Amino acid sequence: MTEPTHHSRRTLLKAGLTGASAVAAGLVVPSTAFAAAPLVRAGRPLLTHGVQSGDVTPGSAIVWSRADRPARLVVEIARDPSFRHARRVPGPLVGPDSGGTGRVRVAALAPGTEYHYRVTAEALDGRATSEPLTGRFATAPVGRRDARILWSGDVVGQNWGINPGLGGMTIFSAMAARCPDLFLHSGDTVYSDGPLTETVTLPGGRTWRNVVTPEKAKVAETLDEFRGQHAYNRLDDNFRRFAAQVPAYVQWDDHEVLNNWYPGKILDNPAYTEKRVDVLAPRAYQAFHEWHPIDSRRAVDGRVYRSFSYGSRVEIFVLDMRTYRNANTADQTKPGYILGDAQARWLADALGRSTATWKIVQADMPLGLVVPDGTDIEAVANNLPGAPGGRETELAWVLREIQRRRVRNVVWLTADVHYTAAHHYSPDRAAFQDFDPFWEFVSGPLNAGAFGPNKLDPTFGPEAVFVHAPPAANTAPIDGFQHFGELNVDGASGDLTVDLRDATGASLWSKTLHPAGR
Repeated sequence: MTEPTHHSRRTLLKAGLTGASAVAAGLVVPSTAFAAAPLVRAGRPLLTHGVQSGDVTPGSAIVWSRADRPARLVVEIARDPSFRHARRVPGPLVGPDSGGTGRVRVAALAPGTEYHYRVTAEALDGRATSEPLTGRFATAPVGRRDARILWSGDVVGQNWGINPGLGGMTIFSAMAARCPDLFLHSGDTVYSDGPLTETVTLPGGRTWRNVVTPEKAKVAETLDEFRGQHAYNRLDDNFRRFAAQVPAYVQWDDHEVLNNWYPGKILDNPAYTEKRVDVLAPRAYQAFHEWHPIDSRRAVDGRVYRSFSYGSRVEIFVLDMRTYRNANTADQTKPGYILGDAQARWLADALGRSTATWKIVQADMPLGLVVPDGTDIEAVANNLPGAPGGRETELAWVLREIQRRRVRNVVWLTADVHYTAAHHYSPDRAAFQDFDPFWEFVSGPLNAGAFGPNKLDPTFGPEAVFVHAPPAANTAPIDGFQHFGELNVDGASGDLTVDLRDATGASLWSKTLHPAGR
């Protein structure tokens, strides 16, 4: 999304205030960069930022963690929390090349089964082992099974960071309380272009207090600075508990690099010494993959887009609407692209092959909402009524292919615009009519400024059936406009119930969709 740029650089380290005391005070903590500022080397290794699982399939999962020094990650996996009959899975050696992070692929698992895992870091000389950290996940089911899936995005944006005085990012605890099987992270997992200040003045004289790290005190440019963006979120207890309990399918959007980026962009922002996005993006991409449990074997061409079956009722298609797009400055009356030819064809082919009742497209940007980039266009909708133009031409091709191949029950999920909404698209209201009606559900942010609502472009006939947006731009998280979405799939009937929830977990709007025949 397009947001205001603000916050000057500041030196935020205070003498004598480090570690847990800094977190409790809501001020500054030491650098988390492995190579630039390694932690204390004496004694046994330490797992520094919790554990997380992701990219679950019926027979495998990825387990992630980070060590404070060169070590080998080891995962023990068992069906009960006592770890009786646990299986030991040696993982990779971790060190400066990965910022201390590592991913262990745990295979030969049973489908639809809850597993408990325990991660340790073993010193390279074999003489010391870290204290273990534990987590759990369930493998993807097969057959007609119930499923509860959450989605949202947008974490630590617009100078709204971890505020210990408010309990931190409590929306993650609200999501954990829903006991989901799976979390779809819809992008803007971090805000690499959004420096934090120690305090923010709120309306009415209130004060918001941020935990600040050196990497979050400036825009990210180096690899270690991009790593520090992801490390920051894992300082929050709510985030770490949620990550340890709920497996994720993660995608990226713009703020993992910087606001509204596209390949080839040259910056005129004085906060950056490196002006070439094509130099910054590979560093951000490396950090993104280092800090999330993404299975490189499943990512098409080594990037971000990939798909997962989740029982016979659900298949999830994770998109990358950032890496392959044309310039935001392009002529909107001429054909454009946001997926790129290879990904667009992959999506149409994969949807056409899918036998799942519900095809869930995990998109990092909305389809019909106008998302400007100054006077240019950031998302798909070009803000021009009539026939598709710009990136709409590529979406029109995908929607036409879905109709031609008689693909039914396609639902699009997204975040990005920092409010929650339910959009219904119909050819009866549209300028372009070669598609079947479908729903798009928007939900966010998780811990960022709230914005919106955005204007709907009429080309594909969207209708805003429900909207919950703040009264003013960049409304603080404390003021009640943080959101996540929830899908509940009934294994027996195939019905899909959608809830749009607030930061407490309360449902603001709900609708049950009944599957159509293929």
